[in-house]
Amino acid sequence: MQGSSQPKTLVQEKVAQAISILQENEIDLWMTVARETSAVADPVLPFIYGHGVTWQTAFILTRTGKRIIIIGHFDAETARRTEAYDEVIPYHEDFRAPLLEVLEKLKPQRIALNYSLNDAHADGLTHGLYQLLSGYLADTPFAGRFMSAEPVLMALRGRKTPVEIERIRTAVETTLDIFDKTFDYAQPGMTERQIGQFMHDQVDALGLGTSWERAGCPAVHAGPDTVVGHAGPTDVVLERGHILHFDFGVLQNEYASDLQRVVYYLRPGETAAPPEVQRAFDTVVQATQAGVDALKPGVPGREVDAVVRQAIVDAGYPAFSYATGHQMGRACHDGGALLGPLWKRYGNLPNLPVEPGHVYTIEPAVAVPGYGYLGLEEDVLVTDSGAVFLGKPQTELVLR
Repeated sequence: MQGSSQPKTLVQEKVAQAISILQENEIDLWMTVARETSAVADPVLPFIYGHGVTWQTAFILTRTGKRIIIIGHFDAETARRTEAYDEVIPYHEDFRAPLLEVLEKLKPQRIALNYSLNDAHADGLTHGLYQLLSGYLADTPFAGRFMSAEPVLMALRGRKTPVEIERIRTAVETTLDIFDKTFDYAQPGMTERQIGQFMHDQVDALGLGTSWERAGCPAVHAGPDTVVGHAGPTDVVLERGHILHFDFGVLQNEYASDLQRVVYYLRPGETAAPPEVQRAFDTVVQATQAGVDALKPGVPGREVDAVVRQAIVDAGYPAFSYATGHQMGRACHDGGALLGPLWKRYGNLPNLPVEPGHVYTIEPAVAVPGYGYLGLEEDVLVTDSGAVFLGKPQTELVLR
């Protein structure tokens, strides 16, 4: 790296982290190949570069510490300004020639490329680029040395640095503040759509984005007759005797939050939530805490999921039909190890171990007939000794 040996930016920090991950996995060389990123951008580029590219480009990192970019000459100055790479090699007409020169000099035995069966965030190399690269190297020994970069990419995205953790924590605090304002705003007689618009107005006033597609973020579910899922708010009217459920997060300084909260609207004469509503809430809180207690380094995600799922079932409720939690970071669903059951749709992700630096959601839920959907979601950080909440969890049912 040019200049100081200490990382100064997030890209420099993550590039340095990638070198250590290559050493850990005994991978000689990791290569991210990209082109015309305004059309298709590899999900790892914000971590190792922070910009787009136009022509065919190779970002090459080795376990010996080499940091090389082969890039079109119009993009070369942007690459130099990252100060994250030792060597920036511009080209004019032919990408293959400098690529072969670098590979022949480095002589890697294992070349990790960004394709993956399990993790969408590790699958950024398009099939066309893979074919192009294979053609460039067809008459060389390097074509037979490809392997999936899945372990590199999972570790790089999953092991949050202190800068990343602070950004997520800030997004969580902002989300909690918007929730508090929304609890005071939402009144019986309002539609889900009106309440969702109020939350959008708060996001817009802060100049932020939503954690996932704006049309469905927030999800606002009023009472028992709304459809729960990833769709946006509707014209269903909030009434007294309803559970009001939210699923919402913000994207702040390029990092996401993802939280669920619930409010119960008292009927005339009620001074507390009905017993069935309170019991459901208490069950979800206890299941969430059980998940936090189980979330320790080295534990496979499926075991954490089993603990949370069993807490719901033991209380007499049906198990929820999704994973207990996912990793979160630059994306709301950040890939990698999953707190989920061994269902075919999840592939091998539930078998992967929890690691320090991972940030997960924990999000059990139950339906309360006649009242609505009661789900909570907390964002938690895995440390060397266990998991900690990244914001104040909801442990008391909000009454309005």
